[in-house]
Amino acid sequence: MVLCIQAMTASAGVYDDLLRAIEDNDTETVTTLLQRGMDVNTVDKSGNSLLMLAVEKGNVNLVRFLLDHRARVRTPNQYGDTALMLAALKDHMEIVTLLVAAGAEINHPGWTPLIYAAFEGHKDVVVFLIGKGAEVNALAPNQASALMLAARNGHVETVRSLLKANADPNIRTAEEATALKWAAAADHLQIVKLLKEAGARD
Repeated sequence: MVLCIQAMTASAGVYDDLLRAIEDNDTETVTTLLQRGMDVNTVDKSGNSLLMLAVEKGNVNLVRFLLDHRARVRTPNQYGDTALMLAALKDHMEIVTLLVAAGAEINHPGWTPLIYAAFEGHKDVVVFLIGKGAEVNALAPNQASALMLAARNGHVETVRSLLKANADPNIRTAEEATALKWAAAADHLQIVKLLKEAGARD
């Protein structure tokens, strides 16, 4: 029994060391612990995998290592976020490219990587994801599209890119919100002009 308790304590200690190393962006320690037998798909209390934590840190080398050692790319955390969604949100373009190449899911119900990128105005990520087949008119749980969120937040070039990819400027939520209404309410006049030129209606 004593040996069993000691083993459990040691295991918990290594787990804590692993998560601490990720938090500190200590790639060497993380890779060493994984090479000693820690699971590459270890998660924290919120269901964030090591891959997700490395993505949030923008640690390209560690992301590469984890992918090379078969880290799962499609598993979400408890909030429904995937590694690709987090990379898109953070504008980590190189990591977005790596994750897509590794089979990360681009289109799925709910919030999507494209919607996250558009929300923050990360135009290059938006263009890349569209080029890889992202559904430009996919709707978030609040029924907003990527175009609507980019318009509301004043991201002119992202709006331009979405319209070029045939984003529908007339999608409406249940409350009758549209990209045009949100842009006008926020006084984003250049975006209002772009939307009207694309056929947006009041």
